[in-house]
Amino acid sequence: MEKLPVDVWAYLGLLVAVGVGRLLEMRLSRRHQRELQALGFARQPERGFALMVSLHTGVLLAAAVEVLWARRPLIVGLAVPALLAFLLANVLRWWVIRTMAAHWNVNVVNSLALGVVTGGPYRFVRHPNYVAVFVELVALPLVHTAWVTALVATALHAIVLRRRLALEESVLDAEPAYRAQMGDKPRFVPRLRAAPAGQSPVGLPRAVQGGRGWESAGGRPDEPRA
Repeated sequence: MEKLPVDVWAYLGLLVAVGVGRLLEMRLSRRHQRELQALGFARQPERGFALMVSLHTGVLLAAAVEVLWARRPLIVGLAVPALLAFLLANVLRWWVIRTMAAHWNVNVVNSLALGVVTGGPYRFVRHPNYVAVFVELVALPLVHTAWVTALVATALHAIVLRRRLALEESVLDAEPAYRAQMGDKPRFVPRLRAAPAGQSPVGLPRAVQGGRGWESAGGRPDEPRA
């Protein structure tokens, strides 16, 4: 059997590390769900959630198979910006998780009654987590030139995200407080000048201070990472 180059081993290790990170996030999500359920907030039914998980798992597997089977080379001029984009997306992702605190989870849990989170990346856009997810799905395969995986993942993610947003925004937009504080902000791309952040909710349990209301990042559901 032909020996794998060091760069391939390193890339496979990156994919494994990302997979482990996803499992840890799912564990954190389940813990947050239990905390929210104890406060009376239930998970919303979502038929497409299994498809979303399959997509994110499939990207990791498909990228590995494409690199190994199609012998994709490591192109430094592509790998460096792709890796940088992947790292920046993770910085944004963890900024979201930190901002959402105990509200963050990978499912849709309507906890807007605890308040609308307008701090952190939510000062600029309504769905920063999905920006991070989109960049990750494109950038991670391209680190080792798995361009077919990147293209297919992007197309499938657009379909999955459309369904998730329809459910999530139906819950968010039903709340006058959310519409008043977030309704004028763009979904994904920030304006050159951001609106001032609203005040954080007060009088909440410490476990949910800093949460957003219901998006896996503080009041809304957040999508699993790629």
